[in-house]
Amino acid sequence: MRKKELYDKVITYFQNAMPVAETELHYNNPFELLIAVILSAQCTDKRVNMITPPLYRDFPTPEALAASTPEVIYEYIRSVSYPNNKAKHLVGMAQMLVKDFHSEVPGTLEELIKLPGVGRKTANVIQSVVFNKATMAVDTHVFRVSHRIGLVPKTCTTPLATEKYLMKYIPKEIVPTAHHWLILHGRYVCMARTPKCEECGLNGLCQYSLKPTV
Repeated sequence: MRKKELYDKVITYFQNAMPVAETELHYNNPFELLIAVILSAQCTDKRVNMITPPLYRDFPTPEALAASTPEVIYEYIRSVSYPNNKAKHLVGMAQMLVKDFHSEVPGTLEELIKLPGVGRKTANVIQSVVFNKATMAVDTHVFRVSHRIGLVPKTCTTPLATEKYLMKYIPKEIVPTAHHWLILHGRYVCMARTPKCEECGLNGLCQYSLKPTV
């Protein structure tokens, strides 16, 4: 099967099976989403959603968070992965927003990755979700699912290579949604250790499901 045909079939499946696909992180504005995405690195969205309400309540603005300290923020986020580093990142991020960006979350990759705790993946999430830009954030789910289905070749050994390959074949207007299709599929169907191949609508199309079993 040609690559374009595979993409067309996969996109059609997701459009029918998952017409609404969006982030599962809870937030009310771009600043809160930025906090949540920083916290979600190597941590589940479920855990982040459990701890963010008090954080959002007590630090509703970049100014409020910037005036705090990592030690204080740590107490709010201690149950997430790497809480010490993330506490420092959150305070530093807020201070830079106030100092350099008029307390507004910027909308470009170049500006976003200047913020503490924000790498390319986080920046792409913000650009996609907040600004509806055609950016593909490649996390572990997207990386795994795109390889298993056969959307990207084995030579795409890094998140960046995977991102660039996906962007060649997915129409720009659906990239923000496609990002969530792959994440949610990886989270609930194509899990790392126990993929639900027998329940998957891509069974028979996905390269992983076509592998002979020993």
